[in-house]
Amino acid sequence: MAPLLLVEDLRTYYVGFGGTRVVKAVDGVSFSVEAGETFGLVGESGCGKTTTCHAIVRLLAPSARIVSGRIELEGEDLVPKSQGEMRRIRGRRIATILQDPMASLDPLFSIYDQVAEPAYYHQGLRGRSLRVRVKQLLDAVRIPSPELRMKDYPHQMSGGMRQRIVGAISQAGGPRIIIADEPTTNLDVTIQLQYLNLLKDLQRATGVALIFVTHNLGIVAKMCDRVGVMYAGKIVEMQSVRGLFYRPRHPYTRALLDSIPKLGVREALCGIPGQPPDLADLPRGCSFHPRCPRAVDRCLDEEPKSHALNGDGSVRCWLPIGEPAANG
Repeated sequence: MAPLLLVEDLRTYYVGFGGTRVVKAVDGVSFSVEAGETFGLVGESGCGKTTTCHAIVRLLAPSARIVSGRIELEGEDLVPKSQGEMRRIRGRRIATILQDPMASLDPLFSIYDQVAEPAYYHQGLRGRSLRVRVKQLLDAVRIPSPELRMKDYPHQMSGGMRQRIVGAISQAGGPRIIIADEPTTNLDVTIQLQYLNLLKDLQRATGVALIFVTHNLGIVAKMCDRVGVMYAGKIVEMQSVRGLFYRPRHPYTRALLDSIPKLGVREALCGIPGQPPDLADLPRGCSFHPRCPRAVDRCLDEEPKSHALNGDGSVRCWLPIGEPAANG
């Protein structure tokens, strides 16, 4: 049975003026998402997570280009589609929750207008049926007194409530999959937990699949079924959540896990030396080798290919953790 979403060898580059500078933001990314699954994308800032998500829904900056690859939604390739065709797909079959809710909400329109628009456009609801649907959506994301609050405007809502409103908008068109791009970054810890529980409840109620983008590995442990770790525009490791936490195979994944503070342990935090590479001027060989404690001669000259792990997963490394280090 085909997955709900299949991304194959996706390459998305930003091209500077005159083509003099090419930033390989997404460079050969492949993954799939099954119906009802939560797939996580993690990694440092600038590794290509957000560009991957924007490429999937075809909402790229003017300087960005999908150079190659396939993005199949329920077996239908989205890459060759026009923006007119994508407008009929976005919201109805695939939706997005952005990091900053004010990037999604228009300050000039009421909450009712903004939640109602996808249901009006994609599901053909009108009049009383539309109003009932908006109330149901606001109830589902736990907005108190929805009949009153739907008359309000975004500036009258708290940050947590605005993010819930965006969640209601993402559900309004009845999509099969939602991309949540760091939706809890601007929320305090208590509201984060409430919002994550809300997303899980909505997923159980509707069966929608999620792509969850985050820096927070604690959120990954709570939310995700499988995880792709991105570095320098590539997925360097993909595993189940349990496999990733209990047996990480890529040195970068291990470094990310080691940098998490441990409750009750009084010792200096472990950081990753150096900085992520410039995506317009990547080093030869493995992009992580300048920061990798396990790098060998081969890492400096040859780019590693992705190979399967035992079970369900893959790693892009010449010498995955668990194998003995050796020069050569």
